[in-house]
Amino acid sequence: MLLMAFPFWALIFSGFALFYPQFFVDLKSWIVPLLMAVMLGMGLTLSWKDFKQVWHNRRVVGLGIGIQFLIMPLTAWALSLLMGLSLELTIGMMLVGATAGGTASNVMAYLAKGDVALSVSMTLVSTLAAVVMLPFLTWFYLGQSVDVPVTSMLWMLLKLIVLPLLFGMALNKLFHDKLSKIMPVFPLFSMGVILLIIAIVVALNQANLQTLAWPVLLAVILHNITGLLCGYWLTRKLGYDSVIARTVAIEVGMQNSGLSVALALHYFSATSALPGALFSIWHNLSGSVFASYWQQKDKDK
Repeated sequence: MLLMAFPFWALIFSGFALFYPQFFVDLKSWIVPLLMAVMLGMGLTLSWKDFKQVWHNRRVVGLGIGIQFLIMPLTAWALSLLMGLSLELTIGMMLVGATAGGTASNVMAYLAKGDVALSVSMTLVSTLAAVVMLPFLTWFYLGQSVDVPVTSMLWMLLKLIVLPLLFGMALNKLFHDKLSKIMPVFPLFSMGVILLIIAIVVALNQANLQTLAWPVLLAVILHNITGLLCGYWLTRKLGYDSVIARTVAIEVGMQNSGLSVALALHYFSATSALPGALFSIWHNLSGSVFASYWQQKDKDK
């Protein structure tokens, strides 16, 4: 029941942060530790067998990566043209469209009762692929050259995902019986963390949101929905079950918008960072709705 209300709480937190950003802007440094804590909690629910099983789903990983770097960049470019966005905003859309899956996708896969091990594996593979694909796709579509910070990007991935997960899995192996008693608390904890992160992101981008152009918001929404629908529909069409399909959908639809914002600010302009900032907010809202739907559907079975 609490998870079903999560999208509404996300809207409330977003609205509060928009009008009272002073409560959240100073919490920017909390984002990384909070995500690490969530990944640790996920690790407590996983075992090594879960990742061994991913090898049997390597075709699914390949499918997700294909959608990630074929359909998503093309959709970003097409929507930018359709909405008549400026070059700066189009650059921002392409940086979102050509990037890897975001770490928040692992959280949403967890909440949606998807395959978390598969989600994490796809994030790892797509992030490594993005080192090459992001600058290539940006050049291919726009003729703009972007240097991807390879070392810092991989270290952030290691710090945010791999180390907390491994630590959580180790704790699960050593103290499984004791930890099983508090397992039901983890989804609620994850929801609270995501709500706080959404509020922080909104507060940090308050100035950009006040000058919001509706065509940009519509492009961001349509881009995200395209990823969710294509990820789910194509995976189901190939004969995989809904657990695998919802995992791929979330992984494809939830891009690493944080990296997109960082690259836009460093190499282009604040205007180019706006699509990534909007995506950071929107994909958490849409992802929570998607997760809520599957949580409820699984309960009704």
